[in-house]
Amino acid sequence: MIQLSDSGLHIVLYQPEIPGNTGNIGRLCVGSGSTLHIIKPCRFLLTDKEIKRAGLDYWPKLKLQMHDSLEELYTQHPESRRFYCTTKCSKNYTDMEYRVGDMFVFGPESSGLPQTILNEHPQSCITIPMHPDIRSFNLSNSVAIILYEAIRQIKLA
Repeated sequence: MIQLSDSGLHIVLYQPEIPGNTGNIGRLCVGSGSTLHIIKPCRFLLTDKEIKRAGLDYWPKLKLQMHDSLEELYTQHPESRRFYCTTKCSKNYTDMEYRVGDMFVFGPESSGLPQTILNEHPQSCITIPMHPDIRSFNLSNSVAIILYEAIRQIKLA
């Protein structure tokens, strides 16, 4: 089995809505050595049984940080570059060069990141190409796709 050390990457969930997705993403963060940041409000309790079911017994090993706002997160991690993951742009996530310390910001499942946030950072918006028959991929799948592309690039650099 190939083992992965601390990736030094950050996954940011802005106001997540579905506990099962957050549990899956938490497990992914543990498995990849990444930190999970949740921007409040969170639309469920972190003790929700669906989080525990999706995260299994890995949740206690998760590097989790809760924040009241994106601004608070940015203040605590000023050195991190931020990438805003959205279906509302045309810059392919594979066209970027990632490095240790990068943050990937994902919006709520039902609406994605607010347009105001995307408008403030157009050069940092990235997307996953997909067939026009769907609106978007599942949030935890999107996190996995982008996170492991960043890990692939960093480990091969």
